[in-house]
Amino acid sequence: MREDVAGHAAPAPLGATLPGPADRKPSEIPSRTQSVSAFLLGRASVGPPLLRRSSLCALPRLSHISARVLLFVCGLVTVAIGPAAADDAKDVKDVVKKLQARYEQTRDLKADFKQSTKIEGFATPITSRGRMYIKKPGRLRWDYLDPAVEEIYVNENEVMMYVPEHKQVLVGKLTQMAASQAPLQLLQGVAKLEEQFALEPTAGGKRGEGGVPLVTLLPKDTEPDSVRTVARIVLEVQPKTFFIKTLSIHEISGNVSTFEFNNLKPNTGLKNALFDFETPAGVEVVKAPALSPP
Repeated sequence: MREDVAGHAAPAPLGATLPGPADRKPSEIPSRTQSVSAFLLGRASVGPPLLRRSSLCALPRLSHISARVLLFVCGLVTVAIGPAAADDAKDVKDVVKKLQARYEQTRDLKADFKQSTKIEGFATPITSRGRMYIKKPGRLRWDYLDPAVEEIYVNENEVMMYVPEHKQVLVGKLTQMAASQAPLQLLQGVAKLEEQFALEPTAGGKRGEGGVPLVTLLPKDTEPDSVRTVARIVLEVQPKTFFIKTLSIHEISGNVSTFEFNNLKPNTGLKNALFDFETPAGVEVVKAPALSPP
């Protein structure tokens, strides 16, 4: 799937207003690389491609799941909590406690994933599959295997994004905003969810596999309005292990990115070499601006 490469006459300038669905061509639908980079780096989920065959597009204002994300939904109507709602809230806190304990006990983890990104205004979601590797402290490798090979490496604050087809690797840094790093920190077992989010039962008291309640995370009001784009994050956990089964990020724009994890294998002794990236001969290295708010 390379429709994110063609069809762009010129890179969008930093901070440019991006076209809406009615103004955009099919070739301008964001790629899966943009979606996961949003998950990891805070890159905009709708905009020009990250990498081009001839040159790197100018990076848009960073505005998705990390650097400008986790919108705290303001103006919610406050309602009285009855006994049933109170029970649901207690169940949710119990799930979060067990989930965090599970990841804190995990030294390393590998899992297969399926990603689906629904873009507001487009009928067909973008789908892809691959494998994720995590090792404490702060190491992550995210490999897309289908429909094409792409690789993302995270080492503490350093990030490398490699697309073999383009013969380019983008090198950058994660944002320093604590709340913005929550999705990645959660997978690495270092996020304290109740410090960064308001925890709520999912609307309608929805439950997942085994009757375990879904958890809705509403970002607390700690970031400027200009950097917030995400309304909520919804988690479904596996009933026996309390690893994350699905993670859905709902943007204020209406876009939804869902990551489904399976075949999870914790504490297998992943080697450091798995997370090291050596730039192949003939591959261009492009340095990105610091991935942080303006």
